[in-house]
Amino acid sequence: MGYWKKILLFSAAVLFFSANLISCGTDSGSVVINQPDQYRHIYEANEKIILTAAARIFRDKAMGRNVKIDLERKQVETDYAVEGEWRTKSILKVKKINWKEREVVLSVITEKRTENGWEMRRLLEKEQYVSLFDKIDLAIYEEMSKVQ
Repeated sequence: MGYWKKILLFSAAVLFFSANLISCGTDSGSVVINQPDQYRHIYEANEKIILTAAARIFRDKAMGRNVKIDLERKQVETDYAVEGEWRTKSILKVKKINWKEREVVLSVITEKRTENGWEMRRLLEKEQYVSLFDKIDLAIYEEMSKVQ
């Protein structure tokens, strides 16, 4: 393949990927919502391990500031982390279903500063929540291995 053909092929590939990225980026955070999204997942671990694992993921992924574990209320909550005109806060609650299963409810609250104050926006879609649950799952196994 000639030199110019390689350059043309490379330029076409760069243009294609750039157009895809730009088209995906414009929708990010454009959906205004009235209440935060809540996604649920079931784990087979005790509350303390789930809460500890989730708190570590919140810290590692910078999903808020000042991560707090509340063992009484069985939840992990962060304060808002402000970056530019956006702020993010995360809440995870654990509910016992039976002797071995726990339901986890996760909300990542994202707000954008507007002329009228902070406006709640949907920034994460279901796929991102599934990815977070997978990371929490891995962290749960890591926490369980520390205990034994």
